[in-house]
Amino acid sequence: MRVAVGSCLLFAVLLAGCATPPPPSHPEARAEFYRTNDPLEPTNRVLYKVNDALDTMVLRPAAIAYKAVTPEPVREGVHNVLGNLTTPGTLANDMAEGKPRRAGDTFMRFLINTTVGGLGVFDVATRWGYPAHDADFGETMALWGVPEGPFLFLPVLGPTNPRDALGHGVDIAADPFGWVGQGAAVTALTWTRFSLTALDERSRVLGELSGIKKTALDPYATFRSLYRQHRRAQIAKLRADRAATVPAWFPAPAADAGR
Repeated sequence: MRVAVGSCLLFAVLLAGCATPPPPSHPEARAEFYRTNDPLEPTNRVLYKVNDALDTMVLRPAAIAYKAVTPEPVREGVHNVLGNLTTPGTLANDMAEGKPRRAGDTFMRFLINTTVGGLGVFDVATRWGYPAHDADFGETMALWGVPEGPFLFLPVLGPTNPRDALGHGVDIAADPFGWVGQGAAVTALTWTRFSLTALDERSRVLGELSGIKKTALDPYATFRSLYRQHRRAQIAKLRADRAATVPAWFPAPAADAGR
């Protein structure tokens, strides 16, 4: 019940922040309005400022400290473990997307890195011919034909759209490691994973984000554009991925070798 009420309140706030399209007498401005597809821009900009303040005061200093005090091999190991924990969700999306080769690679990555790689600390699977790739339910819905909808800038999640925001929620709910028991120990592990993920992701883009904020005339518009370009490129690459089920490095039969 509380979730439903909270969702309705959030929806009402977003609607209150809708921008009005320019009048037909200004065709260029009107075309730009629909091109950016950001009818909630006034509210989105407020939420961007809130997120930017949180990042400036909390997340960025924490990421700088994490990078300063943690040796690079340890940070890489933490990154690998966190990535390994997301593999079951990636596998589920690979299958939902109808990508058997990608699903096979994901399964082998989890099997190899969890065992030979010491619970994922070492990315042995990549060296053995099973490269990493991302897959989330937002991408899955895109392949199913679900439109992205208008641009959103949400607290904590950052730049997104309704399809990807819903997909993110489904990925969290479907994470099998979130089903493992209850109690103080499980709660502590969950928050530790969440905190390390935030530190890992933020520490990897320290220079890039600082550069955008310093040089962009309108950082909000720049982040909006970059997010859309990156996301559409990911989905286009996924649509074009029709790799054979058998890995490319698998030895070809003798009859085929001479062709």
